[in-house]
Amino acid sequence: MDHNHHRRLKTAALALTVAATSQVLAFPGVATASTSSQATSSVTQVQQATTGAAGTTTAMNKGLATNNRIYRTGRLARVNCSPGALPAGSTNAYRRFLTRVTDCLNRAWGTQFRKAGMPFSKPRLRIITRKVGNACGGWATGAAGFYCSADRTMYMLITKNDLRQPFPLGIARLMAHEYGHHVQNISKIWTYYTAAQARAGKAQRLQLSRNSELQAECFSSVFISTQQGSSLFTDAEWDYTVDWFRKNGAKTWPQNDHGRGPTQAAWMTRGYNSGSPGACNTWAASPRTTT
Repeated sequence: MDHNHHRRLKTAALALTVAATSQVLAFPGVATASTSSQATSSVTQVQQATTGAAGTTTAMNKGLATNNRIYRTGRLARVNCSPGALPAGSTNAYRRFLTRVTDCLNRAWGTQFRKAGMPFSKPRLRIITRKVGNACGGWATGAAGFYCSADRTMYMLITKNDLRQPFPLGIARLMAHEYGHHVQNISKIWTYYTAAQARAGKAQRLQLSRNSELQAECFSSVFISTQQGSSLFTDAEWDYTVDWFRKNGAKTWPQNDHGRGPTQAAWMTRGYNSGSPGACNTWAASPRTTT
């Protein structure tokens, strides 16, 4: 391994470790959060859905999650994504990187929704340097960013820690994960999720949360796979990131709402190897694979 390779992996290790130190969680209707500024999931905030006629409505909606048309669209469209360099200490470069990665995600997923014959809308991106109010409520403690379904906005907070150890692959993976929640939202997968959450007990709520988060992670890896061979990351950095999640992905969560580390790594690998949203159907998968 050359010196530059070693340096990049050392940076990745530091970025992943820093990112994992401040994570919080709540369920839909409050604010689900995973505050990794660069590598682990950032905050996801979702608005509680009204279920109407109880179990009947939930059962009718289940097909939106288990048999969604987005699963039948084949490999995610590969787009020419060149977010540029990300030197330490540059807020402007960080802003440019987030904006360009979001544009790449818009183009890739926009093509996918057209293939599915489903309406597509871009999420808003709001890049901030201090915590702000939002349509989903207050800002979760320690959070670096989140997706709010109420205004379909990805809020990304740039902190001093983010600027000290920027890790392009980690940041892109984080953005793609939050964008995965937008995909769940506009494809109506979350129509079932929020309805089922409203009726579930604690154990089932945790299972539903794992289904949602593992799918978003898988969607993220599907997008990352389209950038294989680009300047965004090396194979060694990807392998290191997956291995980091395998060993550490669940350590900072007080409840098993995102899945065990090996489970997270398995869905990351599944999405990356397939390159297709159809590989990410956690809702129809055996519960043994979403523990």
